[in-house]
Amino acid sequence: MLSRRSNQLCLFAVIFFGLTCTWAQEHRVHNFQQVQISPDGRRVAWVQDTVGANNEEAEGTAIYLDDLKPGSKPRRISASTGTPEDEDNIAWSRDNKQLAFLSNAEDRNQAQIYVAEAENGKARKLTSLTGSLAEPSFSPDGKSLAFLFTENAPRANPLMPMPLETGVIAEKIFEQRLTLVDLANGKVQQLSPADMYVYEYDWSPDGKSFVLSAAHGAGDANWYVAQLYTMEAANGKPKPLYKPHWQIAAPRWSPDGKSVAFIEGLMSDEGVTGGDIFIVPSSGGSATNITPDLPASPSAVHWLSPSKLLFAESIDGEAGVATIDLPSHTVTQLWKAPGSLKDSQFSATNLSLASDGQTSAVMRNDWEHPPELWAGPVGKWTQITHLNETLHGDWGQMKSIHWDSDGMRIQGWLMYPKSYDANQHYPMVVVAHGGPASQDSPSWPYRFFNTYEFSNRGYFVFYPNPRGSYGQGERFTQGNIKDFGHGDFLDILRGVDQVLNTASVDKNRVGFTGWSYGGYMTMWAVTQTTRFRAAVAGAGIANWQSYYGENDIDEWMIPYFGASVYDNPDVYARSAPITFIKNVKTPTLVLVGERDGECPAPQSREFWHALKTLGVDTELVIYPGEGHVFNRPDNQRDATQRLFAWFDHYLK
Repeated sequence: MLSRRSNQLCLFAVIFFGLTCTWAQEHRVHNFQQVQISPDGRRVAWVQDTVGANNEEAEGTAIYLDDLKPGSKPRRISASTGTPEDEDNIAWSRDNKQLAFLSNAEDRNQAQIYVAEAENGKARKLTSLTGSLAEPSFSPDGKSLAFLFTENAPRANPLMPMPLETGVIAEKIFEQRLTLVDLANGKVQQLSPADMYVYEYDWSPDGKSFVLSAAHGAGDANWYVAQLYTMEAANGKPKPLYKPHWQIAAPRWSPDGKSVAFIEGLMSDEGVTGGDIFIVPSSGGSATNITPDLPASPSAVHWLSPSKLLFAESIDGEAGVATIDLPSHTVTQLWKAPGSLKDSQFSATNLSLASDGQTSAVMRNDWEHPPELWAGPVGKWTQITHLNETLHGDWGQMKSIHWDSDGMRIQGWLMYPKSYDANQHYPMVVVAHGGPASQDSPSWPYRFFNTYEFSNRGYFVFYPNPRGSYGQGERFTQGNIKDFGHGDFLDILRGVDQVLNTASVDKNRVGFTGWSYGGYMTMWAVTQTTRFRAAVAGAGIANWQSYYGENDIDEWMIPYFGASVYDNPDVYARSAPITFIKNVKTPTLVLVGERDGECPAPQSREFWHALKTLGVDTELVIYPGEGHVFNRPDNQRDATQRLFAWFDHYLK
């Protein structure tokens, strides 16, 4: 359940599928945040984390460019000869000669837009603004640059700590506006209306218009009710194009300018995209769902021609790339494999396509291979970086498993203990992913709440993708509407039964954990059964009724619950762990950030207080100054260590 652009994470699909081998090794991983191939397919630029002294802490981000020639070496593109903390958000000009990006070269607390010559790397500054800048994009004629700008933004993204609230509370709205800067004279024009928040945009082929996903009012919550608009570059007046039933993402203008493609579906997090692909005439009219029965969840779309689209997808726990012919609606699978085509569990798929519609660049990783960059024909990529080739996973084998539940075929991933012996029985931890609209896939792990480490400590680890997840089609994703904790939890329990029947797991030593929506599922699990011997709930939700008035993005709840809590409190109570709290016997550790706006700390305190009152073994840790995602390394380490210690104590 949440949001944010580009590299800025998202919410309930947060932090889960594992996250790193040992703490020391994680800091040696070079992570990539973005990759962009030039329109002619001859060069690739990317953003990667910089690493501090002794390979310990990532200090920021840097931009590199590779000419994709035999013997060529990547060179850094920067606005400074020093060491700026962050440079990212790259975009190629249509003529392949320039690269736009954001850099804090002058002020570490404020990024600005720069443009560099691709041939020699020489950069010049374009803007002098105060606030959040994102998503630069060159106009088709190369004379201007569009970007998203939130003037005087109080924080970079909603997962960061909420501002402290004291005194008279009144909502102050900071709108993200589509903004233009003239490349010749640096003149800046905020184009979209001052009362509208723009989430995504795309230039029309002739450069005279934009297509926008946007909403009026506060940005974080209203992404869930965003609509499609077109807007002329000359006057900045938006014209409604399409009002969706669900959430929308990735609007893309067709090459002939006659249509707009986008993804619509039930999405719990801005930035974690999944749904069906729709086409709407750019002049207005009815939208057509061109993938109504697709057994997958498209996550990104690219036009190959006015009659053909390429799309990335989540499919049966894996990642895929396919094409669809518009006249026939024929889908052709180009590539499918375990792993991920994105930089983290909580970001959009990053597949960059050249003008020929065939050459591309991607970030690839899976449970056996750390992140690297690849380029070439779609699905036939060649690896172009080798920054992590010395790293090897310190965990056991990962297997995809399937089981039946309520007439549906459910998928999940089972990680074996590192030193597995079929003659022994092992404890197991069930990890419920966030979202709920997301998909656990066997990606290389990231920082914080490292569940892969359980394998190294002698556990099985089970990652189910129950109804409500991506990967099985939009009907499946909508399968938990008005049913949180019921059908989805049944799917998980039947998956646990499947594992117990096929793997050497000790049924008396099974635990349950999760973060965000996974934290809610953990709280729910211990109120519904005593089969789990220990649990750790991270940033969970104990009481949907009180949560409705505490969280910062309440609009996300309407599609799932069908009405506000004030109109139908019973549907919220039916899925609230607090309703069944007296059933809990399971020792439960509760972790949360002090200033989490998405799953506020009072929810965790309410759950802990009830367990303490009822005499259940429990402990609550509230991390000072942290939001939904922990930023401080000491807090990340502490939470991870407590996770392992809790399960080791009760399951070993």
